[in-house]
Amino acid sequence: MTEKHSLVLVPGLLCTSDLWRDQITALSDIANIIVGDHTQDDNMSAIAERILANAPERFALAGLSMGGYIVLEMMRQAPERITHLAIMDSRAVADTPEDYQRRLDFIKLVEQGSAFKGVTRSLLPTLIHKSRLNDEDLVSRIFKMAEDIGKEAFLRQERALLDRPVLTGMLRTISCPTLVLAGADDKLIPPKIQRDMAIEIPTAQYVEIPNCGHLPTMEEPELTSKYMRHWLARS
Repeated sequence: MTEKHSLVLVPGLLCTSDLWRDQITALSDIANIIVGDHTQDDNMSAIAERILANAPERFALAGLSMGGYIVLEMMRQAPERITHLAIMDSRAVADTPEDYQRRLDFIKLVEQGSAFKGVTRSLLPTLIHKSRLNDEDLVSRIFKMAEDIGKEAFLRQERALLDRPVLTGMLRTISCPTLVLAGADDKLIPPKIQRDMAIEIPTAQYVEIPNCGHLPTMEEPELTSKYMRHWLARS
């Protein structure tokens, strides 16, 4: 019997392990899975160090959105420990000036005592494909994740994102089997940015999921799990 992979999954901003619910089930036959904690620290280096400290000695690693920034930082810190890398709906380049200002505005708003709503209905079109906006099961799960993360952890996460290093220079050094997976209609991180990142990684396979926004693990769980299974099978 083939030995199972050790697989560490890292959620995105305002996301919990529920982001990976379907993959945890679908890949349980081939992987022992843990979900990294990205809620305790307010800088990217410390978040990566914490997850590495609680990870197996050697493991496959996947992150979505903020989780993608974190897994790249983990790869920078401990490349010898990572057997496979998956980066989903994320990027190695810096925030645009608009994105940076938006983060500052969010932090200021929450610090000034504005009621913390996490994800609101007005934000949904930037997160999920327009065809899923009335999918109440999906929408309620997204709201619940943000609620579970809460105000203080959200502030720590945004501060970590503000100060994260630009890691484009290390992409060419990645040598393990790598999957770059994008929702074809991602409004937050356009697929072109993700394609360009994949081109820089010598071992990357690039996959785009049609009719899908920023959260493919939840919007198209079966396809995402299928691509992850193929990725883990690469040697």
